[in-house]
Amino acid sequence: MAISMTEAAANHVRRSLEGRGKGLGIRLGVRTTGCSGLAYVLEFVDEPGDEDQVFESHGERVIIDPKSLAYLDGTELDFVKEGLNEGFKFNNPNVRGECGCGESFNV
Repeated sequence: MAISMTEAAANHVRRSLEGRGKGLGIRLGVRTTGCSGLAYVLEFVDEPGDEDQVFESHGERVIIDPKSLAYLDGTELDFVKEGLNEGFKFNNPNVRGECGCGESFNV
């Protein structure tokens, strides 16, 4: 099982942690919501939990709880700029469908 980040995503995480002044990395998880069932959750992590899995890409860490890992295995986290918009993009090979607004997905 593995999670990775592109260099662009790692650079954004690095800048965000530096701006925050602390943090071990970011947590990538899922929660039940939306019309398709699951949504991605991102938050800063200062200390991982006992059962968390820690993955490192380009010198930055992504922390994932075991429940979320089942839905996220193989995911690549990217950071993209499209016109005036920018944000994380989740390249998740487990996704079978997404809602029309792009807020949720199912596996």
